[in-house]
Amino acid sequence: MLFLTVLNFLFFSSSFRNKIYKYDWNGETKILINPTLILDLPALPGPNHDGGKLLIGPDQYLYAIIGDLNHRGILQNLIGGTNPDDTSVIFRVNPSDGSAASNNPFIKESSVLMHKYYAYGIRNSFGITFDPLTGNLWQTENGANQYDEINLVKPGFNSGWIKLMGPLSRNEGININQLVNYPGSHFTDPIFSWKNPVAITDIEFMKSLVLGEKYKNNIFVGDYNNGNLYYFEVNSTRTGIKTDANQNKIGLNSLVVDNEEQLSSVTFGTGFGGISDIITGPKDGFLYVLSIIDGSIYRIVPHTK
Repeated sequence: MLFLTVLNFLFFSSSFRNKIYKYDWNGETKILINPTLILDLPALPGPNHDGGKLLIGPDQYLYAIIGDLNHRGILQNLIGGTNPDDTSVIFRVNPSDGSAASNNPFIKESSVLMHKYYAYGIRNSFGITFDPLTGNLWQTENGANQYDEINLVKPGFNSGWIKLMGPLSRNEGININQLVNYPGSHFTDPIFSWKNPVAITDIEFMKSLVLGEKYKNNIFVGDYNNGNLYYFEVNSTRTGIKTDANQNKIGLNSLVVDNEEQLSSVTFGTGFGGISDIITGPKDGFLYVLSIIDGSIYRIVPHTK
């Protein structure tokens, strides 16, 4: 029998650690074999904000997110806080052994842990995806009592937590100098924010034409609180979202919805019961939505009269 080695990563807690393993799969049976530990990460004190989506990027590196685990350290933008500790970051590592990518933004830092990081200042995240046209990384992030976010994540991105969520201008009394600014790091406003958090989850670029030309290479995002599916059209430079008259524009490239009327302007569908995953079908090209609440997989197809 011909076995194909497929990179499958599982993010789970074991003995109070978050561990990412690589398995081999032959593409046919339900059995995964040859587990290889890729990353061994903290899980305490938690018990939330542990981790989210895992993806192999177009550069063939593994990208993985872990939240703050309720830590309060330097990676949560507290100057003088505890040293880097594998929390509040996006990892970018070799999928074969978990070693740091040689061109990661903090590869020259004295702390070896920093070498594996692509971004930091992350509170909690359930979604990362890559723009199929530019290869840029996009991410969703959960706020506490205000501002869920969609971010365009460039190398060295500092998302700002715990000092701020949402656009900088809406965080009164906070400025960039109050963040932990490693050499090569940068803060940028979210591309899009929900002032009233909806527990945003996964994000996906639609990779086919089956729903129509309008949707190809544009963004769908899910939430947990409402079971809503949101749709966003990327702007011409693919560095933001096209402005809608119903949304508040903050600065050059940041949009915010502040109320239910504005929320409806980006809502594509409702009634999904708590979305946890969104993906473009690799064979049929339809959009598939997984509901963690009702245990269903929904397939989004074109409307026919």
